[in-house]
Amino acid sequence: MRPPFPEVIDSSLIAAFRSCPQKAFLEFFEHWKLRDPSVHLHAGAAFARGLEVARTAFYTEGRSPTDSVALGLRALIEAYGEFECPADSAKSLERMAGALEFYFERYPLGQDQAIPMSLPGGKRGIEFSFLEPIEILHPTTGNPILYSGRFDMIVNYQNLALGEDDKTASQLGASWPRQWDLRSQFTAYTWGAKQAGIKLDGFLVRGVSILKTKYDTLETITYRPEWQIQRWYAQMLRDVQRMIASWESGIWDFNLDHACVEYGGCPFRGVCQLVRPEHLLRQQFERRVWDPVRRVETLVEDAS
Repeated sequence: MRPPFPEVIDSSLIAAFRSCPQKAFLEFFEHWKLRDPSVHLHAGAAFARGLEVARTAFYTEGRSPTDSVALGLRALIEAYGEFECPADSAKSLERMAGALEFYFERYPLGQDQAIPMSLPGGKRGIEFSFLEPIEILHPTTGNPILYSGRFDMIVNYQNLALGEDDKTASQLGASWPRQWDLRSQFTAYTWGAKQAGIKLDGFLVRGVSILKTKYDTLETITYRPEWQIQRWYAQMLRDVQRMIASWESGIWDFNLDHACVEYGGCPFRGVCQLVRPEHLLRQQFERRVWDPVRRVETLVEDAS
């Protein structure tokens, strides 16, 4: 029995399918996730939570910069929780808290040139989210498939209307800004904002590198002209159509090449090395369903 096709898709699912359809199937259709979460994802999520709370406290609640950062630190600590950072990683709770303080030293609240917009209804553009239909119908329900996205801010920056996204990294260098110029994630966000009636000129991307002995930061602007948005949209539709075809046929292709080792290695690399991987899946993974709208994961029983 095939798993249900998702009614909501996002950039993570699309990126996984483009990288390797088999990976997308295991992670987003059968919902297998590593039992031990990645320190990079966990620490990055805690850092993002701290930024959100601090910005909301300052721009929405009118608190002082000092109090706002303090609230952000508390939120980061709560989000990091009891997670045990690997000994070889710099992204410990102490270092992540220091990174938040470093961030607001470099981009001080009240002096930062990136100012959250006031959106229709009076809400500030902090943690902007969208949920928009695309021109493909769901293969089971017949309703339009929905595209979901969420990013850190919509800002006025040097007379430009920009989306803003913060990235934690191990290191920054000359090549770091160039990696965003064709990144579909930001094109999708620009499209989503446009569907909500907000025209963005591009994206302000801020990186914070976290090492055991120092921090650093770098920011860049990546632009998205209309023709790039239209090209992304057409390609995304073709990718979703291919995804539906894979779902209908039950054939999810393997990309047995660079995708297996990129970005630290695919978590399913060991699974793909076995003829019968069921035992390894149950030993190293658990089934957690990711809700891209509510941004939460729910642990489910293995029904297979």
